Amino acid sequence: MTADLIDHRGTLSDTGRPERIAGGVALTVAVVAVAALGLAWFSQLVLELAPCKLCLEQRYAYYLDIPLGLLIAFAAWRRAPVGLLAAGLVVLGLMALGNAGLAAYHAGVEWRFWAGPSDCSGPILDLSKAGGLLAQLDTVKVVRCDEVQWRFLGLSFAGYNVLASLALAALCGWGLVRLKRR
Repeated sequence: MTADLIDHRGTLSDTGRPERIAGGVALTVAVVAVAALGLAWFSQLVLELAPCKLCLEQRYAYYLDIPLGLLIAFAAWRRAPVGLLAAGLVVLGLMALGNAGLAAYHAGVEWRFWAGPSDCSGPILDLSKAGGLLAQLDTVKVVRCDEVQWRFLGLSFAGYNVLASLALAALCGWGLVRLKRR
């Protein structure tokens, strides 16, 4: 299916049927989601970069992108109605935009532009008078949302997620424009 979208020069072509365009876009979104989650899990398990609450929430869109993208690609392969394929691309695009917003919020928390959720970026309380509670809390490590564990070229994972999510939303928008022209 995606091979039909690439012309003899190796560039993306929209000369195919509408279902090929929608299927190629949806399949690309699913593949990018697998790559993003693979990188996130690699960073967590191999590089031992513990994710915070907001990092974990940003993964939800990618977890949904995989089955939805594959379902849309399968529907396109089965030549589903163009309206149904377009609706699927709208959902994928809206999820990407929502994820970009969440990632931008997280990046703003990291840069201290605004406060983050109190359960992962609020003040640490002095619980020294709580007796046994303090001993229990010593075993719990809270990963703070406002502390960056990794940066490359000035951007954290949240910053790169903004860019990736916006690119996915733009790809879905491109697919919708191509479907509309058909």
